[in-house]
Amino acid sequence: MEKLIPYCLYLPEEHIKKLKKMAKSRKASEFVRNAVVMAMDKTDEFSSGYNKGLTDACAIINDSKEAKMIAVKSRYLCDILGDQIRKLRHEPK
Repeated sequence: MEKLIPYCLYLPEEHIKKLKKMAKSRKASEFVRNAVVMAMDKTDEFSSGYNKGLTDACAIINDSKEAKMIAVKSRYLCDILGDQIRKLRHEPK
């Protein structure tokens, strides 16, 4: 069995309340551990969720009337921002 080492973590109060509820059924530590491991290892589950968020952000920007009205160096702001956000995509290992 892998050795687990304790680590202190600061979270917003709303998340602490949710974790305390999970702790009653002894699931809080495993939940946090799995989330941290997934984020740090950039597993497929993490990458797909992260990429979905980026795709949603691009869609919101693309649907923004204001971002379609502003042009910088002959390119619409929605296109510029969309390109910048897409560069943040995680590709699965």
